[in-house]
Amino acid sequence: MVVRLRRLMELGLGGWALWRMFGPDPSPRLTGPQVRPLRVPGRTVFVGDSEFFIREAGPPDATPIVLIHGWSFDGEMTYVRVIDRLAATRRVLVPDLRNHGKSDWIRGGYEIADLADEVAGILYAVDTPPVTVMGYSLGGMVAQELARRHPGLVDRLVLAATAARPVPVRRLAARASFWLGSGLGHISSIETTRITEGLLRRKQGIDPAEARWLDHALRRRDPYLYFQAGSAAWRFDSRGWVGALRIPIVVVVNTRDWVVPTAAQRELAELTKAAEVIEVDAGHESILTRPDVYVDLLSRLTKP
Repeated sequence: MVVRLRRLMELGLGGWALWRMFGPDPSPRLTGPQVRPLRVPGRTVFVGDSEFFIREAGPPDATPIVLIHGWSFDGEMTYVRVIDRLAATRRVLVPDLRNHGKSDWIRGGYEIADLADEVAGILYAVDTPPVTVMGYSLGGMVAQELARRHPGLVDRLVLAATAARPVPVRRLAARASFWLGSGLGHISSIETTRITEGLLRRKQGIDPAEARWLDHALRRRDPYLYFQAGSAAWRFDSRGWVGALRIPIVVVVNTRDWVVPTAAQRELAELTKAAEVIEVDAGHESILTRPDVYVDLLSRLTKP
């Protein structure tokens, strides 16, 4: 019985792999007319030999705010609900990290510190004064390193849905999931895309009219490079130095987060001696489902 079950599983997996390699590339399931939720053009700048994409919105002489996106989602996808609203009175700068969005795909391993240095290069290229920097999830780790390694660029941090050590428990299981995900992603990106879309629909983080936009954006990624970012986050640990940052820090904690544990987010608030801690009754998707929290916070922290 066990042998037969194993044989059936092998056949099922083999059939799935063959279908995904040689079958048609399915289109997303769409309901009604489709729209692009945000129309903010961007430009590219060079940092060393690599080209990075950055969106800029709002009055060019207004107070700048830098928004650093999370893992998997690029800048537009992460901040789609807040960019236009902030840009009414602020200069909003939204870079795409390496291997995300429209920035270069750069082969090889890297650390969060490398991402921070690249963001610094982008900010130098667009000539910003010291700014308020918000980092969400992976972006919050990058923001911590940016403030540490390039203190002249940052005058305040907003760290949301992030941690000083984002994978505090079950570390081997998390690492194994990255390897497995990378392997499966080389065969097909459809399943992870569908799972993400389904979760966001259930949480009302995406409108049905935006399904085509989200599907195209999620499918535009390299599986190996995608999981390299997860591995960098897996290795990240700022507990030994984040408390020494000498700038105002606000920490936003999602109380029902299943991606970055809520306890780890609260630990970050304690380590940084945060000037303000805001708890949001939401999961990891709060930047999409509770945008008012972030718009109100950033508007309150910065002058027009």
